[in-house]
Amino acid sequence: MKQDVSRSATYTVDCEDYVHVVEFNPFDSGEAGSLIAYGGNSYVVIASCRFQEEDSTVQDIEFKTLKTFHHGVRVDAIAWSPETRCDALSPLLRFCTAAGDKTIRVFTSDFQDKNEYKIIEGHSSYINDVVFCSSEGSDIASVSDDHTCRIWDLAGNQTAVFMLRSPGMSVAWHPEEPFKLMVAEKTGVIRFYDLIAQQAILSFESTQVPLMSADWCLKNTFRVGAVAGNDWIIWEMPRSRYPQDNKPVHADRARCFRWSRCNENLFATTGCPGKMNSQLLIHHLGHPQPILTGSALVGSGLTWHRTLPLCAVGGYRKLFFWVTEM
Repeated sequence: MKQDVSRSATYTVDCEDYVHVVEFNPFDSGEAGSLIAYGGNSYVVIASCRFQEEDSTVQDIEFKTLKTFHHGVRVDAIAWSPETRCDALSPLLRFCTAAGDKTIRVFTSDFQDKNEYKIIEGHSSYINDVVFCSSEGSDIASVSDDHTCRIWDLAGNQTAVFMLRSPGMSVAWHPEEPFKLMVAEKTGVIRFYDLIAQQAILSFESTQVPLMSADWCLKNTFRVGAVAGNDWIIWEMPRSRYPQDNKPVHADRARCFRWSRCNENLFATTGCPGKMNSQLLIHHLGHPQPILTGSALVGSGLTWHRTLPLCAVGGYRKLFFWVTEM
């Protein structure tokens, strides 16, 4: 496999403010599959983006802002609803955010004049991650510094709560395992919950702390990854509750972990934002060293394109996109 040297982003897009979080739409929903969302200090932008790697008629990147939503406070996380579609007779845009005021906001739009949002209250501390956790997009899971994972319906009613032993850092739902939920805690414990029985059914442990981010591999339901301390860590279900592999990679502590959505062996990690740059590393399980090293000006957030080996990071007034080989 070709090993990439340290390099600047393949593409960049200018933004009006600092970008705290960025998320490609992960669902195969026609034209909506080209959507990307990013959030700043008081807004959320929904845009369409296409790349020359997927469409030869595109010159580099084709980026078009579709909607801008006033958010009022800092955006800490964004999750797409599987209901989102924009090539139907009745287009629907739905996503939710974790807000800096410890609430969840659920946005619904028809891409035109109908734009509304619902505020969900209940957490007593900062919310670190949110995800839609049903095939119909009718339920939302959130994890918080208040040591809980909570399940909500779209009306804002709490339908379940899981008590955690430390702050919840990441929560993930898998379309091939629709009745399970992955919850990662800061102390290095990752648990899977049965959403029907509302109880824990499996757990993993990290020997490194603090665990800052975890992800459930879309292409391999047995594979879970995380960053804790300076390391990336991989577990293979159901072999052992302890890591299958781990490696120190970030001298400045690791911040985010995300699996590629098109290759089960490809993943990316970021370091904690420093005074200037944040390091992005792209890894392949078949290669001993990172296959790409990049840096973003005060970078934050991390997301992979649904079908391309392409990931994006937010930063100061910019979105950064890196393309790598699989």
